[in-house]
Amino acid sequence: MLYFPSHSLISLVSLLQNGQSTELALVGPEGIVGVAVFLGGNSTPFRSVVQSGGAGLRLPAKALQDEFDNDPGVRKILLRYIQSLITSIAQSGTCNRHHSIEQQLSRWLLTSMDRLETQELNMTQELIANMLGVRREGVTEAAGRLQRRGIIHYKRGHIKVLDRAQLESSACECYEVVKREMDRLDAFFDEES
Repeated sequence: MLYFPSHSLISLVSLLQNGQSTELALVGPEGIVGVAVFLGGNSTPFRSVVQSGGAGLRLPAKALQDEFDNDPGVRKILLRYIQSLITSIAQSGTCNRHHSIEQQLSRWLLTSMDRLETQELNMTQELIANMLGVRREGVTEAAGRLQRRGIIHYKRGHIKVLDRAQLESSACECYEVVKREMDRLDAFFDEES
């Protein structure tokens, strides 16, 4: 089955044997969960976790696989999306290795909010820590610093961005890399429509 989260957010998560996890990519209304079918695989080594529930669509993989195999237009769109997903996964790995928790948190908040087109999220620090692959205390400290600077307001699992420009300044360059790729994907879809 393939899933198209039209008004929800799904994390592709790598889960280790010891229970630790790290988000590889975020999929929202721009994407598909289950792209391995187009790459010749029936499964992936990661899990899909719904981060923000909402509407979505599902389709048997065979139906889209047939379209992928027989329709060059569908194939072109899906391959363009897969390129975008690969960029996101690669940038996430780079970010998790080289940037501070505050930069990672800022990137993650911006990326999530871009996909949901909102300035507010309902996410616990524990959930965010699991996605970033860091300790909850690190997220608590980073969120506290952002809140003290008036960038976000955080209370009991509810995060509201108060100053998006400052949040973008707090994020590392990884956010811009992924955003440029998503904007390029959006422009491609607009051209194809």
